[in-house]
Amino acid sequence: MKKYLLIGCSILFFGCNDGDLQIETVDFDSIETVQSCNDISTTTENVLFKINGDEALILTIPSGLLKNEVTVSSLESAVPGNSQISYRIFSETVTSAYFCDSPPPLTPTVLEEIEAEGGSIIVTTTTEDSTTFTHTIQLSGITFLNENGSRITDLQINEFGTVTTTIE
Repeated sequence: MKKYLLIGCSILFFGCNDGDLQIETVDFDSIETVQSCNDISTTTENVLFKINGDEALILTIPSGLLKNEVTVSSLESAVPGNSQISYRIFSETVTSAYFCDSPPPLTPTVLEEIEAEGGSIIVTTTTEDSTTFTHTIQLSGITFLNENGSRITDLQINEFGTVTTTIE
């Protein structure tokens, strides 16, 4: 009898369903390469992205946020507002061709896209010479809300990466 009681309790204990609790991680810290389809410009809007397998983090920054001059203090842009950040999950591994080819490839398809609801983009600019400028892009307080209104936890995207511009 004890054997059946133990089996019954085990089934109840391990068979519990905790609902649709889904904790997602947005982790792009290990991806160092920031990609863009066009040359990075200080005078036009820039779309930058990082790819991590079947996920992508897409950053749209306005013209003027990157400057060909060393910044004494960091420049900041509000999200949403002047800047946008999107997190996409794809049906399979994605490449830069998805973002850069015209027309884009049919696969992979977007399974979920989440727009950032708050935060800011911070840019600090340095230079090694008088013609090439390095822009360090950081994300601060970025908040993603999924379709259920739940905040995606464990955001590990404080340091987006660096890009360079040159004076022509």
